[in-house]
Amino acid sequence: MRTLTSVITLGAFATLAHAIARMFGRRARSRVDTAQWTPELLKQIEWRRFEQLCAAYFEALGFRTDVVPAGPGRGVDINLFAQGAERASTLVQCQPWNAYRVGIKPVRGLLGAMASGNVGEGVMVTSGKFTQEARDFARKEKTISLIDGTELLARINALAPEQALGLLRFATEGDFQTPTCPTCALKMIPRKSTTHGRKFWGCRNYPSCKQTFSNSL
Repeated sequence: MRTLTSVITLGAFATLAHAIARMFGRRARSRVDTAQWTPELLKQIEWRRFEQLCAAYFEALGFRTDVVPAGPGRGVDINLFAQGAERASTLVQCQPWNAYRVGIKPVRGLLGAMASGNVGEGVMVTSGKFTQEARDFARKEKTISLIDGTELLARINALAPEQALGLLRFATEGDFQTPTCPTCALKMIPRKSTTHGRKFWGCRNYPSCKQTFSNSL
């Protein structure tokens, strides 16, 4: 049974953790320019906001979108529907920025999801880059389009100015850099390994939730 002291202690810890997370977020935000679209800004967008940005972009093109719930690393993140259609015409997978290029494995995974769902087209979007092997595979299959960070920025800037500005404001509203826990849908907090000193993002519901992300930015 929890005592009053334990409740107060837990509450104080939660308040401190929240303060640390906000301070960490302010320091990170101060390093990136949010006044215009840049590769550096795109790189800073956490995985969940990046998915939402991609959905908003396709909506600007006239599609109806359905963002799949739960965490990153799925075969499908967004279903695209032509206006008035009941079945998805295109499956989209989103790959947020990573120091490593997106390889052939997730592209094959998207192709498998397309075959399983009987969907004829697929799009993979990343704020980073693709390996040449991934590009060659997509070119051979002809049913998957690859959009890297450079092309995504070009596509956004090709929209009407008010649409591009609207996407910029949406992408950078609030805390857009701290990753979201895929299990709890809460902003994670910075942690540090007690054994090796490694910095990482951990769920604020630890130890009931042990989701982590590497702190690579």
